[in-house]
Amino acid sequence: MAVRVRWDRVGRFSLLLVGVLLVCLYVNPLRTTIATMREAKTKRAEVAELQREHATLLRRQSALNRAGSIEIEARRLGMVRRDERAYVVKNLPAR
Repeated sequence: MAVRVRWDRVGRFSLLLVGVLLVCLYVNPLRTTIATMREAKTKRAEVAELQREHATLLRRQSALNRAGSIEIEARRLGMVRRDERAYVVKNLPAR
């Protein structure tokens, strides 16, 4: 009895094998694309935060460039001029 090859089944199996191979070839690029999109979203959020910080620093710089602001900042830190006398008051009652 001769074994007959069923070419229709061989063709279907080959087509299925090629389909699975194509799906396997697309999995890694798809994962890479998704990871890249997530990283880009993270970087956009980081850039937005840095832009907000930059705007805050620019406002601070313009405030410090105004006349008298350096003296105000120095007094806030407890500094006095050379011709002034510093006093320390202790044991004040609590408010």
